[in-house]
Order: sequence, then structure tokens, then C-alpha cells
Amino acid sequence: MTEPRLLLDRDAIAATVARLGSEIAADHRDGVVLVGVLKGAAILLADLARAVQGVDVAITCVAISRFAPDSGRVRILHDLDLDVTDRDVVLVEDLVDTGLTADFLIRTLRERGARSVSMCALLDRSVRRIVPLDVRYRGVEVDGSFIVGYGLHVHDRYRNLPDIHVVDRVTLDADPDAYVPYFHGV
Repeated sequence: MTEPRLLLDRDAIAATVARLGSEIAADHRDGVVLVGVLKGAAILLADLARAVQGVDVAITCVAISRFAPDSGRVRILHDLDLDVTDRDVVLVEDLVDTGLTADFLIRTLRERGARSVSMCALLDRSVRRIVPLDVRYRGVEVDGSFIVGYGLHVHDRYRNLPDIHVVDRVTLDADPDAYVPYFHGV
């Protein structure tokens, strides 16, 4: 088993979130709705909402099922709890990978009458993109490595880590708790 490798520490994450918050505030002087994609973006959403200074910020969340293999279908498990009609919306994701989830949600928000919909991702893995996607507010570009922490997980483990780490996917597939000893006391 390979040891985890630190990708982004909490200071780098905080600086990236602060930059994203400033960019969002500059673009949305009349206010913005941040829509977090659960569960992964929950931690980012909380930090990002505080980083968007000087403008009115509304927060809501959405959760969707995973794409069913070979179907290209998802379903909304938890829907928005506010109306986005005629509002500027920023969809907030911890990681954008293939773009399928983000594309589905962006189209859904537009169909619901949002004035504008932009994408914000702390991490962008564009090398795996299947559908074209404009990530307006991009934190950090990442490669195909498997990562955990700051909302990113394996079987709901490691979300609570304050840093983001590269780990071995094969190891975690065999034992989702394999890295727990490394992060004890973090």
C-alpha cells in the first residue's frame, strides 16, 4: 500500500476558496444563489458562502443519484428549497470530473428559470471530461489521481479531513478503512 500524498493543505484550500469567493462576489454585485451539490460540496459550500463578501448570498442544496451504468440517467434525491427564477445561480461542486452531473444540474437550473447559471469547482479534473463544460470559477486543476478529504470520500469515509490527499484507489477498493490509521489525529 502506498502512503497518502498531500495534494492541498488547509492553507492552500483556504486561499483557493477565498479567491473563488472574491471572483463570485465581483461578478454578482446584485446577489447570488449558491447551490451546493450534496454531500461532497457541503464543506466547500459553507466556506465559500463566507468568502463571498459584500453581496447578498442565498444558499440551497441539491442531491442527485449517481449515473446508472449505461443509462445516462440520474434522479434528484433532494431538491432545492428556494425558487431560482430570475436569479443568478452558482452551482458549487467539490470536484468536476466527467461533467455529466454538472451538465445535468446546469440544464435543470436553466429550465427552472435561473437568469444565469455558472459552475464553481474547487477541483477540476478536465482530463476526464465527457461533455463540454465551462467551469467559470475553477479552484485547482487535478490529474486522474484518486483523492480524499475536504468533502471527497470513499464510502463516506475521509470527508472530514481538513486537507486533500492522493490515495491508492485499488487499496481503498479492497479496504475502505485502509488509510484511517494515517489520518488518525489529523
